[in-house]
Amino acid sequence: MGSNSSRISDLPKNEYLKKLSGTESVSENDPFWNQLLSFSFPAPTSSTELKLLEEATVSVCRSLVENNPRTGNLGALIKVFLSRTKELKLSAECQNHIFIWQTHNALFIICCLLKVFICEMSEEELQLHFTYEEKSGSYSCDSEDLLEELVCCLMQLITDIPLLDITYEISVEAISTMVVFLSCQLFHKEVLRQSISHKYLMRGRCLPYTSKLVKTLLYNFIRQEKPPPPGTHVFSQQSEGGGLLYGLASGVATGLWTVFTLGGVGSKAAAAPALASPLANQSLLLLLVLANLTDAADAPNPYRQAIMSFKNTQDNSPFPSSIPHAFQINFNSLYTALCEQQTSDQATLLLYTLLHQNSNIRTYMLARTDMESLVLPILEILYHVEERNSHHVYMALIILLILTEDDGFNRSIHEVILKNITWYSERVLTEISLGSLLILVVIRTIQYNMTRTRDKYLHTNCLAALANMSAQFRSLHQYAAQRIISYTCRHLRRYVNVLDKLYFPHSHCSTLQHCFSSLSDNGEELLSLTCSHILRSYASSLFSLLSKKHNKVLEQATQSLRGSLSSNDVPLPDYAQDLNVIEEVIRMMLEIINSCLTNSLHHNPNLVYALLYKRDLFEQFQTHPSFQDIMQNIDLVINFFNSRLLQAGAELSVERVLEIIKQGVVALPKDRLKKFPELKFKYVEEEQPEEFFIPYVWSLVYNSAVGLYWNAQDIQLFTMDSD
Repeated sequence: MGSNSSRISDLPKNEYLKKLSGTESVSENDPFWNQLLSFSFPAPTSSTELKLLEEATVSVCRSLVENNPRTGNLGALIKVFLSRTKELKLSAECQNHIFIWQTHNALFIICCLLKVFICEMSEEELQLHFTYEEKSGSYSCDSEDLLEELVCCLMQLITDIPLLDITYEISVEAISTMVVFLSCQLFHKEVLRQSISHKYLMRGRCLPYTSKLVKTLLYNFIRQEKPPPPGTHVFSQQSEGGGLLYGLASGVATGLWTVFTLGGVGSKAAAAPALASPLANQSLLLLLVLANLTDAADAPNPYRQAIMSFKNTQDNSPFPSSIPHAFQINFNSLYTALCEQQTSDQATLLLYTLLHQNSNIRTYMLARTDMESLVLPILEILYHVEERNSHHVYMALIILLILTEDDGFNRSIHEVILKNITWYSERVLTEISLGSLLILVVIRTIQYNMTRTRDKYLHTNCLAALANMSAQFRSLHQYAAQRIISYTCRHLRRYVNVLDKLYFPHSHCSTLQHCFSSLSDNGEELLSLTCSHILRSYASSLFSLLSKKHNKVLEQATQSLRGSLSSNDVPLPDYAQDLNVIEEVIRMMLEIINSCLTNSLHHNPNLVYALLYKRDLFEQFQTHPSFQDIMQNIDLVINFFNSRLLQAGAELSVERVLEIIKQGVVALPKDRLKKFPELKFKYVEEEQPEEFFIPYVWSLVYNSAVGLYWNAQDIQLFTMDSD
């Protein structure tokens, strides 16, 4: 540090840092501070260099920890920074580059020291270090709380300093320092419910800045301001003897804008491309951290309150007096930014947070006429499920579930016609409704989950979204209709197959196996009449073994199977559990089909066509005790339209079949269709949602924060596993 350029590896030997962390007290008025803060060194450009910076900071910091009780130099550094920030706004207006550069450097040093302090000591020790008096060797309970003053100053800096080229770097650094201040959570396995962040941010001097801070962070995300071009504010030396004119913190911050993914919850350690807007990224991460702080013992989280209650700038109605920390923001700009940024986990998490917690935002979004701008990026996340971490997929899916709770949304998505969806590779989709595409992607997600991750939470929410939509299905694309039926059939076949293995483990039915192999997933081939008859008879004989209490029968059969094969070392599959899972999926898919048939049959000839194409398999389940009630309507529709097709003769074209179906819909007696309760599922956060969201948010900070590095071995909150 100092007026000469430095390398990161040289920092522990730097004479200015040695003096800062040494045994000699430095007055806050000493010229030393100008020398210390006039530094520049090559910016870290890799995770290795960020680690070197961390290690260099640790050695300096440990020396400071040992000597600060006697010198009070940390407090002096804080006071120097605080005094400079009082003139920062004026300096920005006067284009005082040098003053802003040095102030930034002071904040950078504070941020580096604070990060190590928080990692290596308790909160009580940390607070003591911020209250040591110069040269006293003790601390004063009556002195000003420098840590609280620092936090308030950072909040003022973030909200009040105008965003210009010369203030961009210090704005990013202020937000980074706030993130570091909150990072004590990283070093605890349990979610913190009482900490210095609760002490300072939820009461006292910082509380009045709540709404202004949340609003500023949101606008930083909305605007996606890019950093000034490298070298914009680099000065050349004005004398041979050196000097202070080295560049507006260029050696520190510019290179730190390259982000490195260092591993984390459900992600792989891999380098990420440089961010277009470090300020927007850092602001979003800080906003998510603040929004997910637990409530204090005596007060709710004010940042969450602000996020829950803000309104559109076009809304002129007064805020109720009972709503604290209220503000207004431009919803159109926010909507546009959310649509454009859904490739990142943190933007998807923000969208979820706003939809779930802010009714004003939810109402506004559901009223938009360009809903495809929001839904398509979410569908693309789900479509590329193999490339996303599980948390990102969950958030995208829950967003869809929340949207499908609204009948207006479920109707409108079938009216939006899309052309040439290039990222959907299973089939060329030249023209399809947004609703049909949503169905295709959700079914694909269920199928991926059932064959790979087998996550019950995931498939339950996928099915719930489809169920919410089912009564409003309109003009389903033929491929979407086919996938609904073929996916159901896939599980019907699996069910009989597992049942066969359960009851006849030693001699599986070869005819049945042949029937399964002859039925492809896409249902392009029908079984011959003979095989269909054998399969139907075999399935009926299996179902006759089941009673209304068939779970007990399955359990007994499983125990019997385990007993007969106990000599084998190979672990036996739990067929009863498999059957229960498959049965749940089948039941829900049948209810979805039934809901569509009873509520919008006349709008969906393609679904009837696909159902008739697979009628043999559905007919086998008429006698199943778990499905008899829901199969009544499906069986009625199959028999009604099948009889009309038989009357029309053989060798019917696809077009002719669809024409007969459209004509038959009018003649079908609706009163014969049994009424079932409306399928409606509502998303509700589980108890103690912070146990999920706080580790998730901090994993995003760990992976995505600009220029911040933590040693993975120190992290306690989450594991460093990768998919």
